Amino acid sequence: MFLDTGEVFDYDVLVLGSGPGGQKAAIAAAKLERRVAVVERRHMIGGVCINTGTIPSKTLREAVLYLTGLNQREMYGQSYRLKEDITVSDLAARTQHVVGREIDVIRSQFARNRVHLLTGSARFTAPHTVEITEDAGRVSTVTAEKIIVATGTRPARPDSVDFDDRTIIDSDGIINLEKVPGSMVVVGAGVIGIEYASMFAALGTKVTVVERRERMLEFCDLEIIEALKYHLRDLAVTFRFRESVASVERHERGAVAVLESGKQIAADTVMYSAGRQGTAGDLSLDAIGLTADARGRVQVDEHYRTDVDYVYAVGDVIGFPALASTSMEQGRLAAHHACAEPVREMQAVQPIGIYTIPEISFVGRTEDELTDERVPFEVGIARYRELARGQIIGDSYGMLKILVSPSDGRLLGVHVFGTGATELVHIGQTVMGCGGTVDYLVDAVFNYPTLAESYKVAALDAMNKMRHIARLHG
Repeated sequence: MFLDTGEVFDYDVLVLGSGPGGQKAAIAAAKLERRVAVVERRHMIGGVCINTGTIPSKTLREAVLYLTGLNQREMYGQSYRLKEDITVSDLAARTQHVVGREIDVIRSQFARNRVHLLTGSARFTAPHTVEITEDAGRVSTVTAEKIIVATGTRPARPDSVDFDDRTIIDSDGIINLEKVPGSMVVVGAGVIGIEYASMFAALGTKVTVVERRERMLEFCDLEIIEALKYHLRDLAVTFRFRESVASVERHERGAVAVLESGKQIAADTVMYSAGRQGTAGDLSLDAIGLTADARGRVQVDEHYRTDVDYVYAVGDVIGFPALASTSMEQGRLAAHHACAEPVREMQAVQPIGIYTIPEISFVGRTEDELTDERVPFEVGIARYRELARGQIIGDSYGMLKILVSPSDGRLLGVHVFGTGATELVHIGQTVMGCGGTVDYLVDAVFNYPTLAESYKVAALDAMNKMRHIARLHG
């Protein structure tokens, strides 16, 4: 393929961003034997996911669980603690180790697959043409036949809030805290807000969550959310639902969050979790006839192609569901389509994992959704405290719930709360994806003792209820 000038393109595929979506897109195109390059800022290899988002926050969570001994207290008493005075450096050590290793893995993958890594910030200057500005100010230009935008998002920062990255912070600023705060206000009870609220509560921070809606994590199963709320309250988290923060006053020894209702909440730190803003607006899209929406996101079709046929976009920059897991698959699919290679579309059944303490994961539909749609269902429940494995690991609160269609036994949804929830959910996902029924789970033999055995317990529970109704009908 040639440019209008008759020159050959520098690359077949150019990927902007090296996060989950960009990384998988680049590797997929390289496997298809295309000439591939990735543009990324020098200090952001792996994107937000590796450097400030998913990986640091999940590693921080593991460090918190380990150092506080929270999961062992069922066995050794409520006063059990692995380390009495946990510092930010204790938490940061594990995070920095994992982030460093992950960056090495990505660099190695790029090198092994002959993907060129171009360091700097990218912007479009003409069709098929991207200008790259390095940290030192040096500017270069590259051309590509196909371009995949995977530049992700940054935390949204309300203009009315005076962020200083010390007292008033967003989720990116968490890893830069100098000490574990004694008290914290978390503004917003979305996934990120609740994940960090639970982590700091486990560390002993007095956390207050302010949320303008009536409940948190509205897309999750209500019973699961009620269980999570109970556990967070047990960790001394205070919830202020149907409340909004009007202003935050910064003082020498902390801050005061003033709510619109007039309440005032003093805290060492205020963390805003007000959603995320796409970065497409930084790319000078107008140079190629594209525009981003008000949230900095790009519109794409079912193949992740934008209105400009040689430009694709994947990951958080295209909006919902904005998960690392789905972004990876979007990147792979976009690369195949850009390279005119056949590929199957993404499966409709995708899991959601929320790394609160305890964690939540689900796949399929919720009870509320099925009820609103007038779809009959039966519920099967297994509680960890009834499983030998639950007793062994000291998890007496976990539960797994399956929603089953009474007419044909199909699984309509799987909801898990407790230890290993984000791993366990994949068993239900696989059964649903393969068109399996509750009969499979009833007849299957699971290792004993395991948490996976909860599927059989829940399946038998649902089956017994359906059998009882069938008997009554005669």
